[in-house]
This record gives sequence, C-alpha cells and structure tokens, in this order.
Amino acid sequence: MTDIAAQMLERGRRARAAADALRLASPETRTRALEAAAAALRAHADAILSANAADIARARDNGLSEALIDRLALTPARLAAVAEAVAEVAALPDPLGRETARWTRPNGLDIARVATPIGVLAIIYESRPNVTADAAALCLRSGNVALLRCGSDCLSSSLAIHAAMMEGLQTAGLPADAIQLIDTPDRAAVGALLTGLEGAIDLLIPRGGRSLVARVQAEARVPVLGHLEGLNHTYVHAAADPDMAEAVLVNAKMRRVSVCGATETLLIDRACAPALLPRLAAALEAAGCSLRGDADSRALVPSITEASEADWTTEYLAPILAVRVVEDLDQAVDHIRRHGSGHTEAIITENEAAATAFLNAVDSAIVMWNASTQFADGGEFGFGGEIGIATSRLHARGPVGAEQLTSYKYVVRGTGQTRP
Repeated sequence: MTDIAAQMLERGRRARAAADALRLASPETRTRALEAAAAALRAHADAILSANAADIARARDNGLSEALIDRLALTPARLAAVAEAVAEVAALPDPLGRETARWTRPNGLDIARVATPIGVLAIIYESRPNVTADAAALCLRSGNVALLRCGSDCLSSSLAIHAAMMEGLQTAGLPADAIQLIDTPDRAAVGALLTGLEGAIDLLIPRGGRSLVARVQAEARVPVLGHLEGLNHTYVHAAADPDMAEAVLVNAKMRRVSVCGATETLLIDRACAPALLPRLAAALEAAGCSLRGDADSRALVPSITEASEADWTTEYLAPILAVRVVEDLDQAVDHIRRHGSGHTEAIITENEAAATAFLNAVDSAIVMWNASTQFADGGEFGFGGEIGIATSRLHARGPVGAEQLTSYKYVVRGTGQTRP
C-alpha cells in the first residue's frame, strides 16, 4: 500500500468516528461552531487574501485561463461574502430531526419519517476556494463530516480558509476530524476517495469540469451526487418585453462569465428576432461579449461569427455566447433537450401560457421565467450557500444546501403490538 493510500484510509477512519460524534451534537453546538467560523474568516481576512494572492500568482505562471483565475480569485468583498454565507448557514433552521411525515396505522403504530445526516461526504472541487467554506459550513449544519479535496491551484487559499473553519470546531468542542481538508496535491488522493475508503465515505460530490465529473461517475464505488457543467439557455419568446429581455440577458451572460449559472446559449423566436436580436447583440457586444450564431442570426447581425456544432454544447465560462433563431417554443425546448446539461434554463416572455408551457416542458434542475440564470445559486435561493448545483434526478436536485444533505429514517412507536 502506498503512503497516500494509507494516509487516506486513516483519514476515512477518523472521519467515520467523527460522524458519530457530530450526529449526536446538539443544533446549538453546531450553530456555535458556524458562528465562530464566520468570525474567524473575518478576523483572518488578511492571511486568507495573502494565501489567495500566492495561488493566483502560481496560476498565472502555469498559464491558467483568466476565466479560471476569476473563479480562483478572492477580493475583500468576495471574502466578506464567504464569511457572511457561513453566518447565514448558522442562522438557518436546523435540518436534522425534522419530521417530514407522520401517521398512525390502524393497529396503533405511530410512524414518523425523520431527517438524519447522510454521514461522511467527500467533496472534490476545482479552482474555487470559497467552496471550502461553503461545503464545510453546509456539512456542519447538516451534521455531516466533510472530506474536502480542492484543486491544487487553490490549495493555499483553501488551507487558510480551512484553518478558520477549524477554529469554529474548536470553539464549540466538536471533533477536529469533522472537517478535513486533504492537503496533498497528489492525484492519488482522488483515486483513494473514489474507492470509498473501505466504507468510510457515504456520498461523493464532484464539483468541477466535465472531465472531473465524468471520472468520478465512472470510477466511484460509492454513490455520487452529480454536478455537471452549466450549459444554460435563455429563450427570448416572441412576447418578450424588449427592455426586460436586454437587461436580463446581459446580466445572465455577463455579470460573471465564469460561474456555472451563466447563460451560454441565446435562443430567440423568429417572430421577434428581426427587431430585437440586433438590439440584444449590440448590448452584449458593448459589454464585451462575442457572438457565434446560426445562419439566420448572422443574416440579421453581420458581426455574429459562424457557430460550429460544438458551440451548442460548449460551456464557455468566457464572454462568448452562442445564438440561434428558433421557429417557436417547441423548437426552443427541443434544442434544450438535445444540447443542454440539465442545469438552468430561462424564458423571457409576457405570455403566461407560453411561460407555463416552457416551465412544464423543460426538465432541467432549475427553470426560470423572466429572471437571470445567474440566480442559479444556493445563496440566492436562501440556502446560505451551496455545495453545487445537482443535475442528476436522484436524491437532491438544483442548489445543494444543508437540507439537501440529509437522509431520513423511520421512527416507529408502539404500545406492545405484535404482527399476526
């Protein structure tokens, strides 16, 4: 057995032991840990930002793209938002012990379905140091142990953030092994996590690019909560308000191009395209976005370059937008079905019937009406933060917050019943 494998197995054993202690900790104790962690993030802001600056310098030396550097970068405002998110998680209603259903059988048995922690969660993520705080906080709120494996490009930042989270655990008297950050960049550590560490891991959550998620889904020997890329669409319907369409679309694409909630494809009805597409294109181009489109869109806006087939399935994470003119709502839905990743789709329209048809027909994790796809975020949903946007259809779907990180058990109360 290699040193990495042995070290990871030991981490798994410690995580499993911590899971029992964390499951029995009171909601007040976990709240106290989260409040202390948020305070530590604020108190150590200078050290965290210094570590992040070192990560960014290495990333640039290694030729990392500016889109990924934007994901990696922490500013004072972004770090303040990270700390505030942890504080918001602390203030959330505790998800454990909730009775989600209760009934009495004719024989008098009282049966309740009660929320419980899943156990030990391994979260593998790339480039985003804020996930270290978000994932740790949400796991702690939901009574789960977190095994965190960040990308090597954000390791210094994540170590500094992890140290603040550990202060929270110490303040509340919770086991240090409840939040573990794997501090080696060796890829063998990921391979060890995929084995499940001899039963220590209950759920794997990958958060990153297509190659990471594909590897985890293909090789994992434990259940996986999938977070695929955000091939998100904004569909401008014939009955869209032009002012709203422009404001929402520019925000959906350009607010932050590096986030998974950014729109990557614009679909626009043929009926309104001649009047509206030139306006939308001008607004996007003025914001620094380049456009790649089909023949119909290029006929209306000559500055649009020709789209290839790959453009319909590319998560750019950059100021690039694919554009297609569609005949109607049915063709827009068909395009999304064929090319989307099941993340987030939006329709802009003043026609309620069309909006309802779109919301019903599109089976992505998040569907929106007259709103920017950049609202695809756990914090914006009121979850305090998120571990990711789940695009699978089992267990959790959409933003994964503390409530989505719970399972349940049945508690049956009797008065001496026996089964005939």
